[in-house]
Amino acid sequence: MATEDLGTLPNQQRRVIDRPVPASTSERPFLPGPRRRVTVGGSHRSSRRAVWQREYVRTLVATDALAALVGALMGWVVRFGDAAPHLGSTSGLSVAWLMVLLPPIWVAANGLMRAYEPRFLGVGSEEFQRVLMAGTTVVALVGTLSWAFALDVARGFVVVALPVAGLLTVAARLGARHYLHRRRAAGECVQSTLVAGHPASVASLVRQVRRNTDHGLRIDAACTPDGLASAELEALGVPVVGSLEDIAVVARREDVDVVATLTCPELDGPVLRRLGWQLEDTRADLVVAPALTDVVGPRVVIRPVSGLPLLHVERPELRGLRHLGKALLDRGSAAAALLALSPLFLVIAALIRLDSKGPAFFLQTRVGRDGREFTMVKFRSMVTDAEKLLIDLREQSEGNGLLFKMKRDPRITRVGGFLRRYSLDELPQLFNVLSGSMSLVGPRPPLPREVAEYGDDLRRRLLVKPGLTGLWQVSGRSDLDLDESTRLDLQYVENWSPAFDAMILVKTVQAVLGGRGAY
Repeated sequence: MATEDLGTLPNQQRRVIDRPVPASTSERPFLPGPRRRVTVGGSHRSSRRAVWQREYVRTLVATDALAALVGALMGWVVRFGDAAPHLGSTSGLSVAWLMVLLPPIWVAANGLMRAYEPRFLGVGSEEFQRVLMAGTTVVALVGTLSWAFALDVARGFVVVALPVAGLLTVAARLGARHYLHRRRAAGECVQSTLVAGHPASVASLVRQVRRNTDHGLRIDAACTPDGLASAELEALGVPVVGSLEDIAVVARREDVDVVATLTCPELDGPVLRRLGWQLEDTRADLVVAPALTDVVGPRVVIRPVSGLPLLHVERPELRGLRHLGKALLDRGSAAAALLALSPLFLVIAALIRLDSKGPAFFLQTRVGRDGREFTMVKFRSMVTDAEKLLIDLREQSEGNGLLFKMKRDPRITRVGGFLRRYSLDELPQLFNVLSGSMSLVGPRPPLPREVAEYGDDLRRRLLVKPGLTGLWQVSGRSDLDLDESTRLDLQYVENWSPAFDAMILVKTVQAVLGGRGAY
């Protein structure tokens, strides 16, 4: 059996590293198999990306070109219709050339803006920001060329063709991303990842990564300071394949896609710099996970100081003009939604009254921003004496410690079960949004008895208005444990933005239609 050159590693580390390894692609788990010799710097080691990444990029190139072509055709039809200019005319010739050249120019602009780089694809907003920059570049290019060569390009054609191409490009990429996420949820199109750090930190990262498969990372193995496994990692099914000194050897041998290092004293600046050098002859990307988690977006800026890349963390935006705009948008949207949904409200109220005795609406005291109490409105989904029956059911709670939940709660009525599954019982909270006590998006509105048990961390939930929906709604709803629901609420408080709200509202529709975690 061929072996790696392990140099002068200690016997204990040599025993951990010198093991059979799998033979083929990055899609495989770390299972026994024939060892593959890697020739450093030679042609035997393939530097190609995973097959699925190449196919995904080719798909995006094709859809981008098609979007530009459709945009050009629509621009022609809208601008000229039946009265198309003769191709022999200056205007007709210019538009004809633009229709032919727009698809390759559009694809080239996206490539120039790095909108096809795998690291920007599949997650986050960076991909769409680069598409926007590409569209802006094409507009500037068309305008400049028209002026420089005195081309008679119909403005109406440009005004229609380019925006349509941009919208279709974004729509196609959203569809491709949704398909990619479905494949990743099935265990496909993932990047094999080697994690380096202390066992407790590695285990925490593994649990967090496995909660959401959209990012496409699959943690297959770990390196720890002493090269020994822990019970926590064994329970998670993550083998320890070496010590921190063996990261580069293991990454080369196992042919991983990503090496993720966690914050620990052993992996300081000089060590990480040398690790980066050692990984240059592999296809593994090196990522460094900072100790600061759940702070994302514009709040984190890398600012070089004396050659050091320092992370500058901005304060969370809890007041100001953007929050005023959010409040105005909330109230306007709530008013419009109440007007449009008023017939549905009447139907639901009638069904509730016919199904069981009692009022159609349920009023309950909840705690809002800055600890102020308010009365929350919901459609009644339980029997009228539900609070009394709760005393006998508390020991059967399947909630997260603070919140009582039962998957088969005997207090829920027949109509109430349907309303809860599709979150229709929450719709009257639009009245709370209209009054200003709630927002469309925010943390879950807690009960006073829950707030009485809050620690300092949980009290940060109360810095913003509670929401009709939120990260808890789109990430599992009642299936979440206390730690995860707390983390999601705090993540929202720390990273609120209009784009974040828009993303949550879109995902809420998907979560409600799926009905997962609703009981």
